[in-house]
Amino acid sequence: MRPAPRRAWLGPLVLAASCTLAPSLMPWPAAAAESLASAQLASPPVAMPLPAYLQPAKDPAFGVPFTRVTKPGPLGAGIICGPGHCSHRYSSAQAWNADQSLLVIVNGCNGLCFLDGHSYVPLFRRTRAGECEWHPRNAEVMICVSGQTVSYWAPRANLERPVYTAEGHRNLQFGPYKGNPSLDGHRIVIRALSASGALVAFAYDLAARRKFPDIVLGTLPGKNNACSISPLGDYVYCLQSLPDETNQTFIFTVAGKLVQSWTENHRPGHGDMTVDTDGHEVYVGISKSEPDLFQVIKRRLDDGTVTALSPYSEAQHASLRALQRPGWVFLSYSGDFDEVGRHPAWAPFAREILALKIDGSGEIRRIAQTRNAPHDYWSETHASPSPDGSQIIWSSNWGQPGGPVFDFVSRLDWPDKAASGQSAKGP
Repeated sequence: MRPAPRRAWLGPLVLAASCTLAPSLMPWPAAAAESLASAQLASPPVAMPLPAYLQPAKDPAFGVPFTRVTKPGPLGAGIICGPGHCSHRYSSAQAWNADQSLLVIVNGCNGLCFLDGHSYVPLFRRTRAGECEWHPRNAEVMICVSGQTVSYWAPRANLERPVYTAEGHRNLQFGPYKGNPSLDGHRIVIRALSASGALVAFAYDLAARRKFPDIVLGTLPGKNNACSISPLGDYVYCLQSLPDETNQTFIFTVAGKLVQSWTENHRPGHGDMTVDTDGHEVYVGISKSEPDLFQVIKRRLDDGTVTALSPYSEAQHASLRALQRPGWVFLSYSGDFDEVGRHPAWAPFAREILALKIDGSGEIRRIAQTRNAPHDYWSETHASPSPDGSQIIWSSNWGQPGGPVFDFVSRLDWPDKAASGQSAKGP
């Protein structure tokens, strides 16, 4: 087991950087570059027994090593997984902390269950109210929202420091469940009830201790699903669900001025936000509307410009949690091999995880065949990368619909090694 780094938990921010791995875990194969234009549908997976818990395995199709990191029942250190599923929270949620020393498992576990971020050995668990997300710069800290309070929390030491206590608002939520902090960790969006009982969202600057104006969500069509801050902290992104199941997006400035209304259904949805190589804040996900139905697209938050990144496909979820590799989206594909094979114009991927460059070049890196049989929400793959993109966590029932859902971690060694970290001041 790797010894835990010791730092002042609320001291100067720890830079997100790659960690040196134990020799037994190296080398990892480089992620081979391919192109969407020349990619071929992989053959259906060859028979492969479920890998033993914490024992290394290798994907037969792509040669990428992976490890099963959860199993039903006790794991150790007080951590217990339920019989149905035990997995990370979601594709757009940060599973690893900033230096990748900790990996958190939430779904189906008896609390917030923390594993070693490289060996995946269980370390400790915590129980607490509200929602917590990793600080993108400080590896020791999570940002938590609960009740009327926003706080910094150090899960190792189980110490907490309040940052903001609402006086005129109650039922504060982080998103809920689809919120992330800005890339510097300074700003978040809080959804809450105002003093009058109205559902509102507002940006909050943790560094400046500044609350921005309320955005009254009741003035928007439908029911609010979630709100989040943009990567640079300039915009508030809100998703609204209509009775006919249309999902619309509204983009505001942090001051509450409406900038964009994306009234088409999920154009895009099931995705994540980043800053692209042109310096634009973008949302990357799967379109569920014409003219780019079921294509992976990116859309600028400032002017709504859409760029198609792939043809029609069975992509299900998109993640941009590789914060040090902002040019790459990690895609989880569902689909049936025979059906995809009958449509040569479709992107040739089924039940697979890959990374796609978002500059429009079509460059891809194929990671794993998930062997995941469609069943329900909890069995969806929800692939999410570590900050440097060297590890990808994903879920699978290993071909057994209704069977236990396990988490796996694939490892990639990128040709350019780790992307550089970012500097920032402490919280």
